[in-house]
Amino acid sequence: MKRSTQVRVGDLFAGAGLFSESFRSSGARSTFAIELDPLAAASYANNVGIHVRVGSVESVMPEKVDVIVAGPPCQGFSTLGRRDPKDVRNQLCLAIPAWVTACRAEVLVVENVPQFLHSHYWNEMAKELEATGFEVSTWTLNAADFGVPQRRQRSFTIASKRGIPTPPKPRGHSTASEAFGRIRKGDRMHVWPKSSELAAARMQLVPRLGDRRNILEDAPHLCPPSWFTIGNNATDVWGRIDPDVPANTLRCDFQNPSKGRYLHPRLNRVISLREGARLQQIPDTWNFHGHRTAITRQIGNGVPLGLGRAIAKQILSLF
Repeated sequence: MKRSTQVRVGDLFAGAGLFSESFRSSGARSTFAIELDPLAAASYANNVGIHVRVGSVESVMPEKVDVIVAGPPCQGFSTLGRRDPKDVRNQLCLAIPAWVTACRAEVLVVENVPQFLHSHYWNEMAKELEATGFEVSTWTLNAADFGVPQRRQRSFTIASKRGIPTPPKPRGHSTASEAFGRIRKGDRMHVWPKSSELAAARMQLVPRLGDRRNILEDAPHLCPPSWFTIGNNATDVWGRIDPDVPANTLRCDFQNPSKGRYLHPRLNRVISLREGARLQQIPDTWNFHGHRTAITRQIGNGVPLGLGRAIAKQILSLF
């Protein structure tokens, strides 16, 4: 029997609100969100709702909801980061079961990188949830399979007292060029950092689909010693995005060419904030708060809307 009222959703580690927006735009009602970064919280308030609170998830504030979604920090688990087992952020996921109990939630969704599922932190969290009557299952999904113009593998831990829904079915791909499309003149998000003289010289040497290796071959004098040590590893560094397929995973520092394949497919620059936002399927109508670096972090930390909505649809089918 379907509920006559909207499913209530609470969001932990809410960021700028993309996961909440996925559930809200799928028919749920976002009732609270917790985010430590005041700039990300301001973006959430501006685009999703003013119910967001600035604070740590370690201070539990009970509020009855049906579903809790959470995206604890992934830096300590991601292969793109340092994978530091001593990163204090790793243990923040252990606060989630207390929230689920205090808010009397019936379903929990935890989003993170796939490596999170192999950590002892995940095991401890899952055991605590099972001890309080939840059935726990996991999905590992690629955002590109759900119309997101970006290859982005993520794990989803589903804990439920209503049964486990089937995973969402893939629905096709979208390309980077389709995402970039036409950008409105004067768009304040269509900005990128000014290149140094050295960076500009390097970019001019990177052909279509090229990367750091082209610079090494054509102008070794422009390359630091570390590039020669790395050799053919880290081939996406200083790489151009392939416009005909989904882009690589968007990181929080996607306007730094040394962090991945973030050069524009044709132009000698990194992609703009707007182009990065579109790879996450963020509407052009969204307004972000903060300086450029803060905004890249908010964009890169989010759950792409196409993937988030696919998850939301399956979770909401339980009610």
